[in-house]
Amino acid sequence: MDDALKPYQDYVPLLLRIAVGLVFIIAGWGKLTGIEGTTGFFENIGIPLPAFSAWLVAIVEFFGGIMVLLGLYTRIPAALLAVIMVVAIFTVKLDAGWGGDGWTYDFLLFIMCISLLFTGDGKGSVGEATGKTI
Repeated sequence: MDDALKPYQDYVPLLLRIAVGLVFIIAGWGKLTGIEGTTGFFENIGIPLPAFSAWLVAIVEFFGGIMVLLGLYTRIPAALLAVIMVVAIFTVKLDAGWGGDGWTYDFLLFIMCISLLFTGDGKGSVGEATGKTI
């Protein structure tokens, strides 16, 4: 089986990039287009500087998601998105437990971002096409 799959292993980051990128583009767009609600939510859960934090998270999720999807300096947005997931888990999700509305989804996104941090852009990326990778 190793011999059959070996030619395709360099495309695994592409699959991760598509999944992570789309999830964060959608989440970030929702925050950007509803920034007042995001700010209010951040204020309610005690996030410092809620307006600034809401804009920061929305921008990182949306534009970071685009960068991940395209494979453009993937490691940078992957690291930032992993931090966002850790904060989400510890500020909102941890008390809800595993599964359902708990932290399962956020934990999986965190692991996927960490995987991209280690693997980088991979095949089918803008970074590969331009030779500009980190």
